[in-house]
Amino acid sequence: MFSPEQYRALRQDAALVNRSGRGRLRLSGSDRRDYLQGLLTNDILALTAGSGCYACLLTAQGRMVSDMYVLETGSDILIDLEGVVTSRIAEHLERFIFSEDAEVTNISGSTAQLGVFGPKSPGVVAKALHLIPAETELEAMPILGNRTVEWNATSVTIVRRDDLGVMGFDLVVALEHASALTSALEAVGVVPVEFEVAEACRVEAGRPVFGKDMTEDTIPLEAGIQDRAISLTKGCYVGQEIIIRVLHRGHGRVARRLVGLTFSPESSVPAAGTPIRLGDRDIGTITSAVLSPALQRPIAMGYVHRDFVEPGTAVAIVNDGQVVPGVVAGLPFQGADLSH
Repeated sequence: MFSPEQYRALRQDAALVNRSGRGRLRLSGSDRRDYLQGLLTNDILALTAGSGCYACLLTAQGRMVSDMYVLETGSDILIDLEGVVTSRIAEHLERFIFSEDAEVTNISGSTAQLGVFGPKSPGVVAKALHLIPAETELEAMPILGNRTVEWNATSVTIVRRDDLGVMGFDLVVALEHASALTSALEAVGVVPVEFEVAEACRVEAGRPVFGKDMTEDTIPLEAGIQDRAISLTKGCYVGQEIIIRVLHRGHGRVARRLVGLTFSPESSVPAAGTPIRLGDRDIGTITSAVLSPALQRPIAMGYVHRDFVEPGTAVAIVNDGQVVPGVVAGLPFQGADLSH
């Protein structure tokens, strides 16, 4: 059952989202940044201690193997990615290490990842970790900025995040201390929220997730993540030739694009995989859908043919045997105050 109270906590207060199901890889060694520079789409060499970036690992054909968040801590690189691909990506990275001083360790099973999101997150994180008066320092951290602090005789890595469409932090801690950290956060007023509540905020913000809105058939340009994930000034990386060819020769035109879709308030939420139609023609597929508390109607993300991406384009789906009209919308969704 969707909880409006949890949604309000996430939008207006501070909410706890257990993100331990995500994957975490540690890349150590003096060549760690040089090694990733030739594999990933963003400029890893530009990272300094306490900074991070969003990036993709591509095939030679420019299609996604995975997306990931790359965090340079100063002593190693922490890679945060979807849990279902973690083992495969670890094996992929290990396979291409030859003479480089770099080592990949999968720490997903030995660590926990607790997300604290919402406008009051800097204050409650500072209070729970006994960092007061560091609240203003946490609030000023850039996206994917990170720092490691000592708390109750253990280390906690704090990472500034916004991938739920709400500003907040991930706290990465050894698994055996996760329960104590959860209790400390709840003691200062952080409200635990269920997955579907966080998912509603994510879809409202139009943030695609690998495995749902992006797959191994996706070119990053189709998903609209190029501004965050791709550096146009770095050196070569796997798949770069295809990306540059589409951007410069094709003027960024791809066969399909990820868009938003809105439906009437009385409609039911469509399932992922539902075809999107224009007349008798299938023009795309829904990838994620939720009932939006902010917009008070079902909304979805999905891919449509490039000729039909203009916001306001009338489309339809078949849901529960009924033809349901919908409208293409830009991402993130507009027209509602997402702070309430």
